[in-house]
Amino acid sequence: TRGKTIDDESLPHALKTPAKLLSQRESKLEHSRSSSDLRSPAKANGLAEADDSKYDAPARPKPPSKLRRRSTLNWANAPPRVRQTKLEDVSRERMADTWFSLHCSGMDEPIYVSEVIDKAMNPSFRFFDLNVYGPVVTRLAELTVKHWAKTENMDQYVLLVELQLSLRSLQFIGKSLESFHHPLPQNCILFHLSDGIYTSFTDLPLDEPVLAASKTLKQSHGLQPTASFDALMRLSNLDNCIQDALSTREKLASQIGHLLEEQKQSSDTINSSSQAEQSLASTNRSLTTCRKQLTAAQTRRTELQASLKARRDAIASGDTAQQRAQRSLASAQTNLSSRRPLLRTTKSSISGQVHRICEDLLRIFPIEPIDHKPLSFTIRGLHLPNAASPSISPNTDPAVTAAALGIVAHVTHLLSFYLSASLPYPSTPHGSTSTIFDPISTNMQSHAARIFPLYEKGVATYRFEYGVFLLNSDIELLMSRQGSRMVDQRHTLPNLKYLLTVLTAGKGELPVRKKGGAKVLENGSIDEQRRASEQRQEAEKSLLMNGKQPCRDTNRVVDET
Repeated sequence: TRGKTIDDESLPHALKTPAKLLSQRESKLEHSRSSSDLRSPAKANGLAEADDSKYDAPARPKPPSKLRRRSTLNWANAPPRVRQTKLEDVSRERMADTWFSLHCSGMDEPIYVSEVIDKAMNPSFRFFDLNVYGPVVTRLAELTVKHWAKTENMDQYVLLVELQLSLRSLQFIGKSLESFHHPLPQNCILFHLSDGIYTSFTDLPLDEPVLAASKTLKQSHGLQPTASFDALMRLSNLDNCIQDALSTREKLASQIGHLLEEQKQSSDTINSSSQAEQSLASTNRSLTTCRKQLTAAQTRRTELQASLKARRDAIASGDTAQQRAQRSLASAQTNLSSRRPLLRTTKSSISGQVHRICEDLLRIFPIEPIDHKPLSFTIRGLHLPNAASPSISPNTDPAVTAAALGIVAHVTHLLSFYLSASLPYPSTPHGSTSTIFDPISTNMQSHAARIFPLYEKGVATYRFEYGVFLLNSDIELLMSRQGSRMVDQRHTLPNLKYLLTVLTAGKGELPVRKKGGAKVLENGSIDEQRRASEQRQEAEKSLLMNGKQPCRDTNRVVDET
């Protein structure tokens, strides 16, 4: 089958028919839409004969007796549907049902029969394999391909192409037809093998010497020329040189073999010595590595021994300390049972002294409420508003507020010692110019910036307010140590009054206050303190019965506290 359709690209290579030659020789063509003859047959034949006589060329086939142009007049105004129907009819007439068969010499039946391709101009058949027939068929170099075809007007298939094919004469086209652009002859058959596409433009093999047989026949009738004497002598000399070279090669090979056999022992010795040197070098490297490992292991062993010795010493010292602790534990347990009553006695004495000291503080620094003003108090007659700020309490006197805050800072400072509670913000009591220190804040670099005044005259308002806040925080800490809860931190005097009330709450007689009270607490007994308290109470009663008011040295009390 053809590898491509016939189109304008293959027109220059198409067969030149007599009608085409005649049309090319005409000097002028008259275009006509009629269906009549262009020229008479006699005139056309005479023109052809005249042209042939001008050239000494071989005889050409004569044109047919009657030439007619294709009638186009009837289809000039035909509707598209009629033209389409006519085109389909023409195409259908050119289509054919095709199949092929393969035949080998010595076999009556075909070795392969293909499927039937219906209505095709360039049929493509499916692939097949002939290995099932064995080497008898697959090793053949020649076979016969028969191509059968039938159109709609035929009743049976006719033999279209019979090709006596020599497989050695196949010509390679390419892996595919996309890269092949040359025209193919009519009814050309393409063979798609495993390595590419092949075709046969002739049924003779390319490698066979076609002209060899004819030359042999021509030379058989005459004398055949032979070589000259000089050529024979040159050939003889060349043969002698080749023989000498071969003998020399054999001699050299035998001499080299004898030399190798004689020096075999020395070569073996050299090889063994080189192997021994390599083995010695490898052994030395291994020995060096082992020595390094041994040194590291010894160092590690020494470190482990020292570590074990230190651990043994630590264990021994620990055992000694444990035995000593066990011996002291027995005596400590004995002392513990005897010290517990003393601890209870000391705690009760301390709580009594704190009770008495707080009562003295309430008498020295009385905190009294103001009538008709809830949660408003005065300390030693100085009014301190709950929010000590000029923006919140504009009617208060700054000097009175500063003096009251100085007294509150002084009381808080004394309570921190009596209650054994360190304040986070220590204050410096100094009357109406008291200050308080902030050691906690991190955004203050200098020491002076951490000191905040408890007076608002001549200082920034925010620093005064922050100092009052720190003082209230100290009071809150003292209340939390006593298990009390603050309702509002801004109520300075109410919180302080509540703290002193909690500390002075309780029943029982107060311990007698004497000079050197710390020694009395250490060496005196509870009975002695009770007797001193009773004597003091009797002295006060005798004074009251005599109509005298018992007076106390306030400054002395403050100093002693």
